[in-house]
Amino acid sequence: MQRPFLKLIFLICPIILTAQSSSYNISFDNAVHHEAEITILFSEVEKDTLIVQMSRSSPGRYAIHEFAKNVYNFKATDEEGNSLNVFRPDPSKWGITGHKGVVKIGYTLFANRGDGTYSQVDETHAHLNMPATFMFAPQLSNGKHKVQFNPRNDLNWKIATQLVLEEGTTYTAPNLQYFMDSPTEISDFGLRSFEVDSEDATYTIQLALHHNGTEEELNDYFESVKKVVLAEKEVFGELPEFDNGTYTFLACYIPNASGDGMEHRNSTVLTSTRSLGNGGLTRNIGTVSHEFFHAWNVERIRPTSLEPFDFTTSNMSGELWFAEGFTSYYTGLILCRAGLRTAEQYVEGLKGTFNYVWNSPARKFFNPIEMSYQAPFVDAATSVDPVNRANTFISYYSYGSVLGLALDLSLREQGLNLDDYMRLIWTTFGKNETPYTIEDLHKSLNKYAGEAFGNNFFNNFIYQSKMPDYNSLFATVGVKLIRHSETPYFGASLSVKDDGSGHILSSTRIGSPAYVAGLEKGDIIKTINGQAFQKDQSFTDLIKTFKIGDTLEVVYERFGEAHTSTVKLGPGKQYSIELQEKNGDTPSAEILKNRNAWLKMK
Repeated sequence: MQRPFLKLIFLICPIILTAQSSSYNISFDNAVHHEAEITILFSEVEKDTLIVQMSRSSPGRYAIHEFAKNVYNFKATDEEGNSLNVFRPDPSKWGITGHKGVVKIGYTLFANRGDGTYSQVDETHAHLNMPATFMFAPQLSNGKHKVQFNPRNDLNWKIATQLVLEEGTTYTAPNLQYFMDSPTEISDFGLRSFEVDSEDATYTIQLALHHNGTEEELNDYFESVKKVVLAEKEVFGELPEFDNGTYTFLACYIPNASGDGMEHRNSTVLTSTRSLGNGGLTRNIGTVSHEFFHAWNVERIRPTSLEPFDFTTSNMSGELWFAEGFTSYYTGLILCRAGLRTAEQYVEGLKGTFNYVWNSPARKFFNPIEMSYQAPFVDAATSVDPVNRANTFISYYSYGSVLGLALDLSLREQGLNLDDYMRLIWTTFGKNETPYTIEDLHKSLNKYAGEAFGNNFFNNFIYQSKMPDYNSLFATVGVKLIRHSETPYFGASLSVKDDGSGHILSSTRIGSPAYVAGLEKGDIIKTINGQAFQKDQSFTDLIKTFKIGDTLEVVYERFGEAHTSTVKLGPGKQYSIELQEKNGDTPSAEILKNRNAWLKMK
């Protein structure tokens, strides 16, 4: 199908020449088929060859995404509409020659993933992450970037973004970095806002929520959002200095979205398939807590390794255990402090992350810094070859979270706390936006808690992969760590099929009974001790019918051939984490005081 729109838009859009500028125009006439039409005017082009490209990565992500794969119908003309020469130096770039200082390009974008990285265009919204949407000219990256959005008036679309409104539906950014960091939601969203005083300024915090729920649900949810904002402000003592005085939550809780959250300088993307009426009122708020904490920790408390962000390659950082992991620690803690979770809910909710980190064999291979280096391979990255992540990787979110917990409780034993350490990092590096290194974090902890304490934490738990003594740390706040060693341990995750076989779903854990027995991912277990699985039988429940030390004869199929092995069941490795009083014990007044100070219970 021919697309006369591209040439037409060049004729009807006025050409305004400004030094080193990039002017964008985007419309959504074919939204039903997930297409956006985009034109860009590059002015004051000084070099004979203009290189334009799509990003290969996106702020807040660390892997390669190759956004150019969704671009087609590319055209390039001069200011009179004459076609220019175009060549392709690599998959993400277009080279343009023959111009006289002005280049106009146009292309069609296919966009159908609504999350924190990609873009989605349909008749419910235009959900735009800039790197996934707009080309850019690297040589003009320091110039002004202006974009005119053309919302669908027939669909009652409005615009929410951290970009600066110039007039009408035209917005601006001072440079490429700010432009690419400014996601935009165009839809029939509901808007709520409130004012927060901070130091010598007052900031507007607003929620633009695109959802299919009621006004009452939006009002109730916004009350929770406000509680999160105020609880996190209390950690740092103030809000960041939000540009233009506003911070915006860009939320899409719709069936066609994909669950995600992504932080940006003065906004965050929140996406979920859960509606507020279907569990979202309580389950979606955790993402709000995590992403808003990033307004301090990673947006302004920013590692040197991510500054400036490189849109042409993957971005590697050894500080993600702190930037993402400590933020993850505060995610649940803030919900408790804000009164959105009980102390019991928060404490018992720690067990999943704790078990994942504590029981992982991956600590034999990488420390938290090295786990952070794995981000380009795991952060929404894709590959077709099998990997051994079950044995070699612990998410830096989870690893950093349990280390943040340990550091907080360890500091509290000394009459200190993690809040004040985070505040020190904020005032030293974040408030004045001075990028930090791991050594800076180490020296700051030494300054705050003393050299012996700081060196012990970093030398054992950051530069090495030892684990803190959680039993004693939990005891200081009246929490019990209970290992369920009485439960038999097999060491493999199985899916039971209707034909009575059990399929091993992931790599068996190093050192586990199944690993020692030579079982591996993809093996199909036919019988255990001569018995096939019963339909709808839980493998976990089956193993519980045996005892620790029992030897099981396992007949399995691998690559179409039958094999037999024996698995000797070991003691259980899972832990539960509970308040002391749940087991009938009464915490002392001192311990309750410590707990209340930690959880900020009123």
